[in-house]
Amino acid sequence: MNLDQLPALNATLNGLSTVLLLVGYRLIRQRRVEQHRMVMIAAFVVSVVFLGCYLLHKWHLYSTTGSYNTVFPGEGMWRAVYLTILITHVALAATVPVLAIITIRRGLAMSVETHRRIAKITLPIWLYVSVTGVIVYFMLYQWFRPVS
Repeated sequence: MNLDQLPALNATLNGLSTVLLLVGYRLIRQRRVEQHRMVMIAAFVVSVVFLGCYLLHKWHLYSTTGSYNTVFPGEGMWRAVYLTILITHVALAATVPVLAIITIRRGLAMSVETHRRIAKITLPIWLYVSVTGVIVYFMLYQWFRPVS
């Protein structure tokens, strides 16, 4: 795999995480606890793989360009939209690992009430971060490509 393909892989991993989170939510609503547990652990593993690939991408970007970031090529209103999505994505993404670990630990310990309480906070944040990660990818690498 070419390291320049990491952003597409990261978007795919974010998308997969979104699907797994939604499936896991549906499973628990159906009271299928064991399947829910397996799917949510899979979502966490996918997110950990994403984080590793994301950090590798940042290292590769810095080693080839001298910058850790890719400049958004859009202008005007689209730049404001992009920055709003990006800022909220980054701020909330910083909370996901801690929230996910706490939520999973409480679930594995079968502390149902405390797991449920934290999961009501964790799930929407984790979903938002996963979905906006895909949106950021498309805005940065697909929809607003610089004209060559």
